[in-house]
Amino acid sequence: MATGFRDWPWFLQALVYVCLALVIVLAGFYVPGSPVASVRTDLEAAQAQLKPLQTEVANLRVYKQRRAELQSEMDALQKQLATLQTIVPEEKQTDQFILMVQSAAMSSGVSIRRITSKAITPKPYYFEMPFEIQVDGPYYSVLDFFSRLGRLSRIINVGDLKMTSYTSSSGQFHATPGTSVTGTITITTFFTKAAEQEAAAGAGAAAKK
Repeated sequence: MATGFRDWPWFLQALVYVCLALVIVLAGFYVPGSPVASVRTDLEAAQAQLKPLQTEVANLRVYKQRRAELQSEMDALQKQLATLQTIVPEEKQTDQFILMVQSAAMSSGVSIRRITSKAITPKPYYFEMPFEIQVDGPYYSVLDFFSRLGRLSRIINVGDLKMTSYTSSSGQFHATPGTSVTGTITITTFFTKAAEQEAAAGAGAAAKK
């Protein structure tokens, strides 16, 4: 005798409902054109696009870290450049240089009697700016003067020393007490801007015209 579905035991009815729900869900996932299948396809496409984006983001994070390192290196190089521009400035800064030398001489107890500018010598990447100076003073004061020149912020080379013992007839200047040596030396400093070279190039161009 056939019985109706309602007459089945409750657990069989529940099992049928579960199976029916499972079939409906599977149909929604795999039946073409169903809303669930369309959403599933869109989700897979989005995930496929997400993977290269995640890889790109990871690469960009590396560049972000590298940017901070490069910025730090650039700041350090800027400081080095500022230091180098102090040691070898772009401009001649002749007045400041002479004041520095004069200050070093006064601090050492040395008298500078004369400062004569000599011809500037061009080099491949810089220019030499020499001066001949006449000095006198106590021997150890002159040594201290040379030492102070070496500690100035600008690079200074000292050469062509022509020192002799000081006597009352060595010159017309009044010497400080304890003066024992006198003579001339050449001090050379440096700068980088090719102002003279540009002027020479302009003069050459004008001459050609």
